[in-house]
Amino acid sequence: MKKVKIAIFVSGGGTNLQAIIDYAEAGKIPHGELALVLSSSPDAYALTRAEMHGIPTEVVPRKMYDTQSKFEDAVCKVLEDNSIEMIVLAGFMTILSEDFVKKFPRRIINVHPSLIPAFCGKGFYGLKVHSAALEYGVKVTGATVHFVNEVPDGGEIILQKAVTVRKEETPESLQQNVMRHAEWIILPKATEMVAKMIAKGALTFEETE
Repeated sequence: MKKVKIAIFVSGGGTNLQAIIDYAEAGKIPHGELALVLSSSPDAYALTRAEMHGIPTEVVPRKMYDTQSKFEDAVCKVLEDNSIEMIVLAGFMTILSEDFVKKFPRRIINVHPSLIPAFCGKGFYGLKVHSAALEYGVKVTGATVHFVNEVPDGGEIILQKAVTVRKEETPESLQQNVMRHAEWIILPKATEMVAKMIAKGALTFEETE
């Protein structure tokens, strides 16, 4: 069976990365190989997580490059050197340009900590998303995995999972709630779905059935 070479982009602790690793080690990503973890920060604990599981790592610090274009050229060189066919954004804190995204159509996925189209788009990331949800008074929030295109959080939705907002919730507790009960479940599952689609040369998920 063809295995799609997957790169996971990280910037921090790597909890979403860990969820994908656990899913893969349980044999649930048969169409994909976790071939690389690329970090925009040399201090990201996600790199340690990858090394503990024998996954190759690369660091491409954004601050080393004076333009976005030079940074992305360096990223593309690493991807090419590792024959990467699919990218998973798992807490990657650097926005990718339209030019970069267009090089990987339907090959980049991201997890966003809300039910898109709520609390998404430019400026909505991390605790800002959860703070906005609480300020609005929603009773249900969740997470969304989507394809990445030139519009922030604007790509086709792959999976969503709802999470109930508990009483006395804080942005920090809601973040943990959404990660544990949504992000860590749907991101690994979507990773296999897209890897399978790529491996089979399909244009839609329906064609992989």
